[in-house]
Amino acid sequence: MAILSFERYEKKYLITKAQAERLIARFVEERGMALDKYCRDGKVYGIYNIYFDDDADSVIRASLSKPKFKEKLRLRAYSFPVSGDETVFLELKRKVNGMVTKRRATLPYNAAMDFAANGIRPSTESYSLNRMLDEIGYFVGRKNLKPKVFISYERIAMTDVSDPTLRITFDRNILTRRYDVDLKNGPGGDPLLDPDERVMEIKFIHAPPKWLCDILTEEKIFMSRFSKYGNEYSRLRGRDFLHLDDRRRIERNLLK
Repeated sequence: MAILSFERYEKKYLITKAQAERLIARFVEERGMALDKYCRDGKVYGIYNIYFDDDADSVIRASLSKPKFKEKLRLRAYSFPVSGDETVFLELKRKVNGMVTKRRATLPYNAAMDFAANGIRPSTESYSLNRMLDEIGYFVGRKNLKPKVFISYERIAMTDVSDPTLRITFDRNILTRRYDVDLKNGPGGDPLLDPDERVMEIKFIHAPPKWLCDILTEEKIFMSRFSKYGNEYSRLRGRDFLHLDDRRRIERNLLK
């Protein structure tokens, strides 16, 4: 079992398919950005997640209240469906004043599910992993967590050759479901995005470079808050997020 830590800023943008295609082309041609190693032959790859919450959905409700500090627990896999012994990532993700910290432990799928949902802690002699499991265990102990939401999507990821800490991802075909929340149950769910929509995420440590800001300005792309789990919950409560078509309609009405 291994452990990884990430600390960075993450900015999200809701854009069109055409905008995503232009940006990917410009990032490659003008900056020499390289596709992620998981994008074999330039193709998208799948990401499959389970988010944990309690019966009252207190984790996501607290997150949507926009506090200065928030945290959530999710399980992530890069292949699907999984077996009970297949390695997955159990992640405790925190956000403090805009800075995202992600602590990730690799565990067998069944062990990760038992720990997150039932508090059954896996055994390890690794000091660093035990520290991580302490953190997750404290979070789990304060909540009566259960697998609440399955969220999957297809991703294209890019890394800047001159600055490997800069990463840009494009997600499409986001599917969500609150039934059969188990990675053994196969794919499927309700689409979160309209067919023409993509979610771009820019991940960096200090600040986005000027060349990137210039390209976004030229393409007239502006930051928009977007949480996959948050928007899934808002839709569940009857408050869908503003899609690109909705925003265009509002802009047209304002110009009348």
